[in-house]
Amino acid sequence: MMQDQVQEVLNKLRPFLLRDGGDVELIEVEDGIVRLRLMGACGNCPSSTITLKAGIERALVAEVPGVREIEQVF
Repeated sequence: MMQDQVQEVLNKLRPFLLRDGGDVELIEVEDGIVRLRLMGACGNCPSSTITLKAGIERALVAEVPGVREIEQVF
């Protein structure tokens, strides 16, 4: 199931976020769109959009077939 694959990738990325005082929560996967909530230091970090798009989105699109984009949920 796509949601399980997405969670697996997020679990691989989580140590890097935790190291910087942040975390990520999977909200839902729907029609190839993954909705995530950045938490902790990541939630209000000025670089969070870059983290989300350049880091997390790139990894999910590369590793999970069918993922098209990431949306941040606040």
